[in-house]
Amino acid sequence: MSAAVVTLALTGCSSEEAPQAASTTPAAEVCKDTVSGAASEAVSVAGEMGTVPDVSFDAPLTVKKTERTMITEGTGDETAHGDRVGIEVSLFNAKTGEKVQETSYAGGPMQVVVSDQALIPALVRAIECVPTGSRVVSVSPPSDAWGDQGSSDGKIGADEGIVIVADVVSITPEKATGEEQEVDANLPKVTLDDSGAPTVAIPDRAAPDEFQLGVLKKGDGTVVEDGDSVTVQYQGVNWRTGEVFDQSWGDAPAQFGTGQVIAGFTKALVGQTVGSQVIAVIPPEDGYGAQGSESAGIKGDDTLVFVVDILATSR
Repeated sequence: MSAAVVTLALTGCSSEEAPQAASTTPAAEVCKDTVSGAASEAVSVAGEMGTVPDVSFDAPLTVKKTERTMITEGTGDETAHGDRVGIEVSLFNAKTGEKVQETSYAGGPMQVVVSDQALIPALVRAIECVPTGSRVVSVSPPSDAWGDQGSSDGKIGADEGIVIVADVVSITPEKATGEEQEVDANLPKVTLDDSGAPTVAIPDRAAPDEFQLGVLKKGDGTVVEDGDSVTVQYQGVNWRTGEVFDQSWGDAPAQFGTGQVIAGFTKALVGQTVGSQVIAVIPPEDGYGAQGSESAGIKGDDTLVFVVDILATSR
């Protein structure tokens, strides 16, 4: 099962068009009092962090309040409310013992926001205030899962709790962290403010006819493959006007599949590494085509410039 499908199930969304919600949890909110208990300690978990766990327990398991037991304690930074984190997850029906969902455990962890507004509470309780590099197991009642509605896929009933084994792999940075690179002087110049947000200076000359790509920062993370779900910060500038027509900076990072964007954006991402920042000059045929985009002020012959920070990828 793909990471994207698991994300949708854990957020309770029923449509593949629904975006993952950004956190609206106050920064000052502290962790819930989630402690180990008889039920979470009764779950046997074997295997190395970052690999598919071997999980067994005697079903049914029932709890009145979510319990969490640390299987492997990491040494990294501790997750906090509002953080975007990379996780691998195996999900079980606590009543039947059946495994119902699992991330890929390959090609980069699934990206989620630690917030009750973004995820079911059971998953938040499992991964909040946990050092990165940790593996945990939690057991949650229906009230922390999908309540009296059950999951949209029907695999967790209204009266059924869940068991989660979660690997908290990383906290996703807000900007590219790679090493600065020498770039072609013919590309538009990019300057960054303290937050990492770019400003693009369009040269005083005609736009090039072909797609151009420059690596401004080179990360050492996973290589983005076609079909991946990527998490990015981006800014789009119209070469003709020099104006920004779209960006994620000032809001939450964006998450989407490489096949869900214009061809030039896909070209800019696939083959690059997580942690990198790239600049792409995109001619109309790789952008919005002859029809342009009226809502964005893009004409059919406009060339676009995107600066993209590649924060994470998963498949």
